[in-house]
Amino acid sequence: MTAAEVSQRVRIREAVGDDLLGVIEVGRQTWPSTYGPIAGDDYVAMGLAKWWTADATIPAIRSGRATVAAVGDQIIGVSVVGPLGDEIALWKLYVLPEHQGSGVGSRLLRTAISRATDDGWKSMVLSYLDGNENAAGFYAHFGFEFYERETAGSGVPDSIWVRRVLKEDV
Repeated sequence: MTAAEVSQRVRIREAVGDDLLGVIEVGRQTWPSTYGPIAGDDYVAMGLAKWWTADATIPAIRSGRATVAAVGDQIIGVSVVGPLGDEIALWKLYVLPEHQGSGVGSRLLRTAISRATDDGWKSMVLSYLDGNENAAGFYAHFGFEFYERETAGSGVPDSIWVRRVLKEDV
């Protein structure tokens, strides 16, 4: 099946409890290839242990903040949002490596933006690691603009924070 055929079969929907293992698996499959070359294996291991566990994932699913891209019963992508001060943050947006470039990530992001706008958020923020040129280009394409660099230290690349205005103040 081609990427275009898979993309046509993808359903974007709110995550439910039965999606837990599929959501975690998306992280386990995407993090090594995404962050290994940029931040190293220790960073990947830390991130998987901290952010891609049942304990870390269940609250997002239960609160309705997780969205999945599914083909049948298989979860192939996930996004998670949550408040950060007076803005909504996109904490996770990952698509299985074999489905990247098929439009699934774009659909997940558009869904997150649409829901945040409908919920009355004025802006959406997110961060990616310096050196992740794929993320930089992807988010710029969707109107996200740089506003802050956060230094992590300990040899980890800086986090690049970007923002997209969803609603202008009137």
